Amino acid sequence: MQSAIILAGGEARRANGQEKYFFTYEGKTFIERLVGSLSGIVDEIVIVARDPVQCTRFSDFDGVTCISDIRQGLGPVGGLHAGSLAAKGELVFVSACDMPCIDTAVVSYLFGAIGKYDAAIPRWNERMLEPLHAVYRRTALLTYLESHTSLSLRAMIQSLNTRYIPVEDLRAFDPGLRTFMNINKLEELEHINRSSSKEPGQPVP
Repeated sequence: MQSAIILAGGEARRANGQEKYFFTYEGKTFIERLVGSLSGIVDEIVIVARDPVQCTRFSDFDGVTCISDIRQGLGPVGGLHAGSLAAKGELVFVSACDMPCIDTAVVSYLFGAIGKYDAAIPRWNERMLEPLHAVYRRTALLTYLESHTSLSLRAMIQSLNTRYIPVEDLRAFDPGLRTFMNINKLEELEHINRSSSKEPGQPVP
């Protein structure tokens, strides 16, 4: 069984207080695009919200489970913890909610590439990884998250038996690597709606 975890619990500070998952791109909201794409390649989708009130905003999605952060205020690590506890699949694809162009062929490749590793994480270079566009072994995540002290995704990745996937290998499925495009600001949304392009890749904290 394969699962997907969408992290939607951020405070949207970089988007003028607006919830990024309701931004619209090519006629659909980000969350509609994510759920629509991922539902074709995973057995379940778990959305992690910051609280029960935020969960109600996703009630219109059939077959999608929404749960709240158990450990509040921990950022993506807290969302991964709650999502991993709720997911049923041994392999989970993790996505941020601000990535409207997830490529299903890339995701399928990552599921296949994990093999016996704990994680399959795309890598631009030594500093630039894509931990929120990656496949993890759920049991490995839970083992780490039960007793971690750091809130850094990089520290988590380094503690796992990780397979790094060069992003250049993924151009065979997504030549422009638009799957990694993430939108943090309204100005960026306006730009991609005008040009449908943005240079992907961000340093990992």
